[in-house]
Amino acid sequence: MDNYFLLHGSFADPKSNWLPWLKSELEKQNKTVIVPLFPCGVGIQSYDSWKKVLDGYMPYINKNTIFVAHSSSPVFLCQYLLNHNIRAKKLIFVCGFNNTFGISPDYDGVNKTFYIDNLSEIKDLCNDIVCIYSNDDPYVPQDELQKFADEISNEKICIENGGHLNTESGYTEFPELLKLL
Repeated sequence: MDNYFLLHGSFADPKSNWLPWLKSELEKQNKTVIVPLFPCGVGIQSYDSWKKVLDGYMPYINKNTIFVAHSSSPVFLCQYLLNHNIRAKKLIFVCGFNNTFGISPDYDGVNKTFYIDNLSEIKDLCNDIVCIYSNDDPYVPQDELQKFADEISNEKICIENGGHLNTESGYTEFPELLKLL
């Protein structure tokens, strides 16, 4: 039976953006949905601190797991799956990236342990990878979004004027994403 993990990004939590709405919509369909709370912020966010959280859910992660990850969590998840050689049924990455880009020392600092050199290897663990991003993300440069998507996805969706596809950009609901599930 399929289960769903919804992963928030840096400086966020399970109640941010469209995560509560998507969780509710999937649960209406009697789906099992897990939305972990990762430690965020300067000095506490790292690959290791997020790994410890996801390790606690290991009994629920299997080849029937569908992951939806936003912002910095897609590359964290890729590193996690690769490090544990875990196959997933589907990966949907929203505004994913794999590089620092100088927004601020704090933002780059909390994400730097997530970045990996072997990103494309994730395709060996999942055949269905969708990357969604917008053409006007205020945080992640367009070329970084496209580079990430080009390297790993078999389907790319660019949403016009979607910003970072978060609450700030008007995304408290995300019907286009639900259709992909």
